[in-house]
Amino acid sequence: MNKLTINGEIDVAIVGGGPIGIETAIAFKQQGVRSILFEAAQIGEAISRWPPNTHFFSTPEHVALAGVPVQTLDQRPISGEEYLAYMRMLVEYFDIDLHNYEPVTGVDRDEGGFIVHTHKRGEERRYRARYVVFCTGGMAGPRKLGIPGEDLPHVTHYFPGPHAYFRTRLLVVGGKNSALESALRCWRAGSQVALSYRHSDFQWDVVKPHLAGDLKTRLEKDEIHFYPSTIPVEITNDAVFLAPTEDGVTPNGRITRHETDFVLLATGFQADQSLLRAAGIELTGADEVPVFNPNTMETNVPGIFVAGTAAGGTQAKFKLFISTTHAHVGKIVYAVTGHAPEKLGSVPARDSAVSWEEVKAN
Repeated sequence: MNKLTINGEIDVAIVGGGPIGIETAIAFKQQGVRSILFEAAQIGEAISRWPPNTHFFSTPEHVALAGVPVQTLDQRPISGEEYLAYMRMLVEYFDIDLHNYEPVTGVDRDEGGFIVHTHKRGEERRYRARYVVFCTGGMAGPRKLGIPGEDLPHVTHYFPGPHAYFRTRLLVVGGKNSALESALRCWRAGSQVALSYRHSDFQWDVVKPHLAGDLKTRLEKDEIHFYPSTIPVEITNDAVFLAPTEDGVTPNGRITRHETDFVLLATGFQADQSLLRAAGIELTGADEVPVFNPNTMETNVPGIFVAGTAAGGTQAKFKLFISTTHAHVGKIVYAVTGHAPEKLGSVPARDSAVSWEEVKAN
């Protein structure tokens, strides 16, 4: 039997180079723990797919990592491009061992830990790690509707920015902040915009205030047309067929034909839980939420942890964000090392929401 080739031996393998993955890598580096941060593409891959000049909804202090402040000229929410530069700076400054464009393809139990399988430019690689932390994020792919025409070339789940829709007709499907911002930006760029939303009205209490006021004005003036309580059931080359809904769910009654040049399906994104499932992590419910100890973030597989949006499964309704998951990092680092990380988010760890004595007691 051939001896297994090992490309490296480390303490912790961190899977996923998003914000929480980077913060986890920094926290372990500060504790002197040998870790590798594996990323299938480039750090901040999901953020890099944002349209140009898109800003976070969260204010700068909520998206800061490892206690390093996010500075902007006007103290407004940071743009995606600025945040990617911030993330690159953190990786450089803390000298994180980053293996980008090296996707993890599997995690197997091994004596004393795990074998982490990766793929790099046609080469299969293996690393032995004592612990594995999944920070795989929640935006691996779009949440598709599964309707005819969804894959036509003029239909997209990713907003490319408003310029593409100048002097065209655009139907935006969705009612959350991203959908509304896309509709408003395209209208201002010279597009004839319509909105379809499965509910009778928008959830104004959760819509960002600056978007809410702007959209209400556009609707009152009929500058953006609104199809309330509708969902698309078919898309053709020049139209979308909209079915009315009851309680935002069940299609019923007469079908409306809306003529359009382009369709933006702002229906959200979802995680890919296949790696977690293959590693033996138990997933529960329709959202495939991993089973884990909330005090340590350790899953049902001893030695494997989840952090960030990976802990929320596919999240039909997002509850876990960058700003709400810094504590995950602290719990994992404490569980592995017995020491609290120096800083989390925008503050010293001692000021965070994590109670280290409570974690230790459990």
